[in-house]
Amino acid sequence: MQLDDLYRRVIMDHYKTPRNRGSIESNAVSIELNNPTCGDKITLQLQIEDEKVVNAKFIGDGCSISLSSASMMTDAVKGKSLDEALQIAEDFSSLMKGQNVEFEYEDIEALSGVNKFPARIKCATLAWNALRKGIEQSKHAHE
Repeated sequence: MQLDDLYRRVIMDHYKTPRNRGSIESNAVSIELNNPTCGDKITLQLQIEDEKVVNAKFIGDGCSISLSSASMMTDAVKGKSLDEALQIAEDFSSLMKGQNVEFEYEDIEALSGVNKFPARIKCATLAWNALRKGIEQSKHAHE
């Protein structure tokens, strides 16, 4: 099996069986973002306690790249400190710029081919932008 096929399967698995899809009932930072170019929409909820992402969930509509990226991101940041989560987001930005990056949560690497399609980078980064905004909101709320 070629790497592209494997990556495609990982992306489709996250799209068809998204991890962490749903809502957090209480005590969550909520961020809504959309990509007007292609119609992707996401609402990300983060439960943050003691500078740590205790839980992360999303609801949304969009393409396979957008929703699989949200699924991967929520899995990758759960249990991480806010600084660790931001570092993963920075690493993801580097991946989208074509840089070679390794992730502890390896499924994310399946999105490495997206950088060959500039129009799709916004799809892949939507959830990550929501993560950054959510962490920023949380930090401001606790100042």
